[in-house]
Amino acid sequence: MKNLYLIGAICFAHSAFAQVKFSQLDQVLPTPNEYRTGAGAPGHNYYQQKADYKISLEIDDKTQILKGVESITYTNNSPDVLEYLWLQLDQNVFSTDSDSPLIEVEKMEDFRTIQSIERKMLYYDGGFKIDEITSSAGGKMSFAINKTMLRINLEKPLQPNSSITFKVKWWYNINDREKVGGRSGYEYFAKEDNYIYTIAQFFPRMCVYNDVEGWQNKQFLGRGEFALPFGDYEVNIKVPSDHIVGATGELQNANNCLTAEQRNRMKTALTADKPVMIVTQEEAEKAEKEKASSYKTWTYKATNVRDFAFASSRKFIWDAQNQAVANKNVLCMSFYPKEGNPLWERYSTKLVAHTIKTYSKYTVDYPYPVAISVHSDKIGMEYPMICFNGGRPEADGTYSEQTKYGMWGVIIHEVGHNFFPMIINSDERQWTWMDEGLNTFMQYLTEQEWERGYPSRRGPAYMITDYMRGDKNFISPIMTNSESIWQFGNNSYGKPATALNILRETIMGRELFDYAFKVYCERWKFKHPTPADFFRTMEDASAVDLDWFWRGWFYTTEHVDISLDNVRAFEISSMNPEIEKEIAKKKNESKDQFIGDTRNLTSIKETVNERDADIDDFYAKRDIYAADALDKKEYQETLGKLTEEQKKLLNSGKTGYEFTFSNIGGLVMPVILKVNFSDGTDEVIRIPAEIWKRDQKTVTKVFFFDKKATSFRLDPFLETADCELNNNSFPAVLQPTKYELFKQKNNGENPMQRQKRVEELEKAK
Repeated sequence: MKNLYLIGAICFAHSAFAQVKFSQLDQVLPTPNEYRTGAGAPGHNYYQQKADYKISLEIDDKTQILKGVESITYTNNSPDVLEYLWLQLDQNVFSTDSDSPLIEVEKMEDFRTIQSIERKMLYYDGGFKIDEITSSAGGKMSFAINKTMLRINLEKPLQPNSSITFKVKWWYNINDREKVGGRSGYEYFAKEDNYIYTIAQFFPRMCVYNDVEGWQNKQFLGRGEFALPFGDYEVNIKVPSDHIVGATGELQNANNCLTAEQRNRMKTALTADKPVMIVTQEEAEKAEKEKASSYKTWTYKATNVRDFAFASSRKFIWDAQNQAVANKNVLCMSFYPKEGNPLWERYSTKLVAHTIKTYSKYTVDYPYPVAISVHSDKIGMEYPMICFNGGRPEADGTYSEQTKYGMWGVIIHEVGHNFFPMIINSDERQWTWMDEGLNTFMQYLTEQEWERGYPSRRGPAYMITDYMRGDKNFISPIMTNSESIWQFGNNSYGKPATALNILRETIMGRELFDYAFKVYCERWKFKHPTPADFFRTMEDASAVDLDWFWRGWFYTTEHVDISLDNVRAFEISSMNPEIEKEIAKKKNESKDQFIGDTRNLTSIKETVNERDADIDDFYAKRDIYAADALDKKEYQETLGKLTEEQKKLLNSGKTGYEFTFSNIGGLVMPVILKVNFSDGTDEVIRIPAEIWKRDQKTVTKVFFFDKKATSFRLDPFLETADCELNNNSFPAVLQPTKYELFKQKNNGENPMQRQKRVEELEKAK
């Protein structure tokens, strides 16, 4: 069953089956069963495994080595007998025999600077060093490592409804993110000889085993993120005694780790509606200079989470505030160095609180006790209750608007990942869009509630059109595995977020969409949903058949380009010969004249029939625009056969308009038509996508109006991602592309720095 999605995507892209745009997805989606229903809900025999961890860690601040010993209790809740266990070794992406650098496509043109060559030639001894794996009784266990996966060979198969406990001892060299890259690692501050450690994917972690594909043991190549089971964590983190540690879960030994003053500040923050400083900038700067040589252990516990991450540094400033969600309180916190100010102290924790509140409204109530944002330059990555975010001002404290919005956006996005996939726990290694796309959609809603007119990068339909109309050789269907995607950001973030926005605003409407989306989130919180579960739930909870939409937006690379080819107008005849013949006469008199007829009036001095009176017969002398007695008699006879309502319709003055639409882009969508009338008013007509059921290339439609129409416009509110606006109007209206001249560089100066110079200039006067 694990390959059905890929097979389906190939079929849609390359066969005649793809042309049947309104056929159901039953042939593509996995067959419903006792684990997952046809309604998109967990089945009556749905199960998932549990992995509990007790971990002891130590950071060597001199050598940047992380050492760990973990005890894992793995519970088999499946009906299957397990002969072996699989664990993820994601740090092995940095090992010397890693496949990741080998599969990168490169050209010499990629190495035009000494820095790029230096990075290419850099030797870094990364990856896990596994010292031993032992059973709960202390005996050594057999295991095998395959790149980023570790298999433990069990002496006795693990039976259903039973558990096993084992211990793994390991260490690795923490990566320098500036030189090596990575989602976690350390940032070095040479001026003070200090570090910020943002540590994740740092311990061997259990893989997911489920009904869909058995063990999810697809190799980690760097892009596809993580599929993990839920469990409980107890983690001891030994760090220099002047370090401040933020982590997944709740601090268990505050009396040992925090001063009395810091604990009092924390007590205040627990009920505060704005950030309270736990560690001030002055205190952080003092710690940076003094550098303690002793060590201290911080203990954190977390319940029902799918992962654990932490951050540690003596540079950290720390603030916190409360955010109420339903009937519980969430402590929202930020950890950041002085290099993050003034931006971080002003905004970070408020953004965390706003995100938790807004996401809870649309998805599920945030279930955890804390939510943390950690500042580390040039990174954005998420874990349960904690995330690492970029957005650093200039050294003088000024910043550009781009930096500010970038920081706002990344904090909202990464905190939002607490919901997708930390709670609604999709398989990121297979389907990036299920966490990134859904989260980007929610990010858009949250941004708009943060600031009116917020310049969101993704979400509105018109913002995806450049991508969708691009070269299809470099565009993948959304339903493509993470490692095989072209244009990763547009595919996995932008297009799914746009699709959901279109569903909400145009296809389903906000009320239906919001209800169905919340049903999906509630059904699958703390569970492992698949794409089919999402597709089916959205239909099941809304009574809207969306198979055509999933097919076009998620399984193909077609784009939206609906053209308004032609409009023909038809007036309803009054059938009164005196009126209709007079109208015909005026139309004849006002029609355009053929140039030859016009010139003949002067070039032909006299025609034969003008010279010879015998030439003109009955037809030449007849006045075709005059109503005779028989015309009037026949009219009266016709009226006698009509009802009063039909007589009113004859004199209503209504005009019928026949519209011809063509689907050039291939992606079927609703036809949204704005009609402008001669009196300055307008009317918007919304034709469902099902108009394309019979003919998916060209359709016609007729509407009658009381008033004369002057012009017509497709997609007037830019809501369908129509990629070509020049064929949307009748009469045609060209959409000009602005011709921009090259702008002169401003020497890297941001507007705040410029304003300082303005103020200095004014003072000098």
